[in-house]
Amino acid sequence: MNREISTDKAPPSFSNYAQAMEVPPGARCVHVSGQVGVTPDGRLPEASSEQHELAWQNIFAILESADMEKSDIVEVWAIVRDHGEVPVYREIRDRMLEGHRCVSTMLVCSLASPDWKVEIAVRACKVD
Repeated sequence: MNREISTDKAPPSFSNYAQAMEVPPGARCVHVSGQVGVTPDGRLPEASSEQHELAWQNIFAILESADMEKSDIVEVWAIVRDHGEVPVYREIRDRMLEGHRCVSTMLVCSLASPDWKVEIAVRACKVD
């Protein structure tokens, strides 16, 4: 099982994520490419919250196909288009992960399409 590592000798996390995660020897890891808020049939909703939720749903679908679940996520990389998306990202991340904590990095910058509001990539590890 992956293990959260925390110390008061480094600054605490700015929101609900872990300072570090340890992956045990022999774990199988899956790296999920950045997912955006697009449905499998290519529909891109205008609403920011819908795009964020769809990005997570796409990640969970990919993990499920690898026989993994959200609790196996050890690392998240998120890119949001502007600072106004940061609170939306954090709220939806926390709701979608249902209390699961992992390490997290977030960038605020433009994305490959001006219509995308978020892109999220993860690494998940599991001992079978």
